[in-house]
Amino acid sequence: MNIQGLIEKIHAVVDSHKLSEGVYCRWRWQDEKNSRQLGVNEYGCADAANILYTIGDFPREPEKRVKWVETLQKMQNPETGLFTEATHHTIHTTAHCLAALELFDAQPLYPLTALEKYLDPEALKEFLNGLDWDYTPWPTSHQGAGLYAAMAITRSCNADWQKTYFSWLREHADPSTALGLKDRRGDAPLYCQLNGWFHYLFNHEYARQPIPYPERVIDSCIDLYRKKQLSDNFNAEIGFKEIDWIFAMNRASRQTPHRFREVKNYLKDCSDHFIPYMEGLDPDTDEGMNDLHMLFGAVCALAELQLALPGYIETDVPMKIVLDRRPFI
Repeated sequence: MNIQGLIEKIHAVVDSHKLSEGVYCRWRWQDEKNSRQLGVNEYGCADAANILYTIGDFPREPEKRVKWVETLQKMQNPETGLFTEATHHTIHTTAHCLAALELFDAQPLYPLTALEKYLDPEALKEFLNGLDWDYTPWPTSHQGAGLYAAMAITRSCNADWQKTYFSWLREHADPSTALGLKDRRGDAPLYCQLNGWFHYLFNHEYARQPIPYPERVIDSCIDLYRKKQLSDNFNAEIGFKEIDWIFAMNRASRQTPHRFREVKNYLKDCSDHFIPYMEGLDPDTDEGMNDLHMLFGAVCALAELQLALPGYIETDVPMKIVLDRRPFI
């Protein structure tokens, strides 16, 4: 299927969020609760860059790139080294902005002072062990995965520290589902474990580390899809739910031949539902299209599907996946 028309619609949405060169809002209109930060926003700027990189229209001119870099760098707190935005944990916002800067081959102006305490291996293990893996694995993964991404992108950590990080995850990974940690006591459904574990999977991919129990990742993802036990509105909402599932399936299938043909068939089925849904949306009224951060998640899903299904999804310029360059979305 050719989705060039959808790519052009996505590009137009990004353009509609532009305030000036390198300066973007996240939302074009307010919600009923007046809770949105209209105007320049950390996720607006970062995700405009992410989306343009993905669809093959990343800024080329040095003068334009300087504007983007300056805008993102000014958002950093010089005392803590962190980036802050109201809708996400500050570690998520920090990792996300650093990841956007990396697309420009740029670094933040200040060190990550508030996170440096976790460079001690014992402090790192205590941090990971203290996360809520039982009840809120999805939102707390923003911290557990964001810490690694922030350290790796800024080259603040060495190989031994990374070995400690991935060894801890492998030792605690659930061998039965391969999504989340073993011996869980909470009631978070398996799809929430998937949405959380995805963040650790892209760190594994970036670091060229083996995915724990890739066969079981595939089994769990197929079961969730076949039994319709993924999150509400899967394949019918703009956001990150689709990329979480698609990435887990596709990247696990690179590390094992287990159910390979089934993986491709389910990914194709996902494409056949999700792409027509996106093509039918009105950017001037759809809330997902209004939110550049949510739109970026959907664009990542398109890019990963194109990668996973050679020749099935056509665009004028092949899409590029930011996660193949650096961790974190």
